[in-house]
Amino acid sequence: MRFLDPWADCIRATLRIVAGYGFMLHGAQKLFGILGGTQQEILSLAGVAGVIELTGGLLIAIGLFTRPVAFICSGEMAAAYFIGHVARFGAPLFPVVNDGERAMLYCFIFLYLAARGPGEWSVDGALAKG
Repeated sequence: MRFLDPWADCIRATLRIVAGYGFMLHGAQKLFGILGGTQQEILSLAGVAGVIELTGGLLIAIGLFTRPVAFICSGEMAAAYFIGHVARFGAPLFPVVNDGERAMLYCFIFLYLAARGPGEWSVDGALAKG
């Protein structure tokens, strides 16, 4: 699959943008009760998660402060997996059973971005060049 090598940074940037956008939408659901979500109290655990998801998702999508923000979002998703999925449904090794697949995937996507950086098409990259 070496033919993808020249596109690796662009693919990483696309992953960052799409994951950040999706994460931002989860935050909007919690904070504003839109897109099929239920509005949460801002000072509740779900409300704080919504703030992290909305602002963190936006920052990740545009590629601003990507590494620290992605690290925080990864930690939030790890906590969400164990608090919101394992604690309620058990089966810590089976996210398909405890409905924690999205939390698990977001956790590791954001951990990857924290380790590797934003890739192409990011504010971080533009600031580093200028």
